[in-house]
Amino acid sequence: MHGVRVTAITSLTPLEELDRDPFLVDVGGQHAMCERWAADRGYAVVRQLLCYGLRPDHRALWADVDEDGVDVFVAPNERVLRHAVTSPDAFGAECARRGVRLETAGLAEPAYDAGMKARVHRTLSLPTAGLDRA
Repeated sequence: MHGVRVTAITSLTPLEELDRDPFLVDVGGQHAMCERWAADRGYAVVRQLLCYGLRPDHRALWADVDEDGVDVFVAPNERVLRHAVTSPDAFGAECARRGVRLETAGLAEPAYDAGMKARVHRTLSLPTAGLDRA
């Protein structure tokens, strides 16, 4: 028997939206929220899907399900899910049909100050900027 395997659904939102809605742009923050949600339940996040406006029947959403590699989809919240897939209702119905749970973490979003926005901007602008090359 395996543990519960989770796929985190995060939203690929353009960097230009950082000032308007920083959490939608902060893929790392979204993923961290999904990780916390899973860890609190003793689950393991095995995949992160970075999506923007995918159709609910898009192959990228279902590849791991078809290979019996995921038990639960989790999005940080409904807002992220609405950006990730074109129809959250249709996606939820397809999850039910395939026997895969769809959850939202529902944890509090961070309050973004100028420094946090700058870190998100730097991470997305220069993805290797924070890597230790020792």
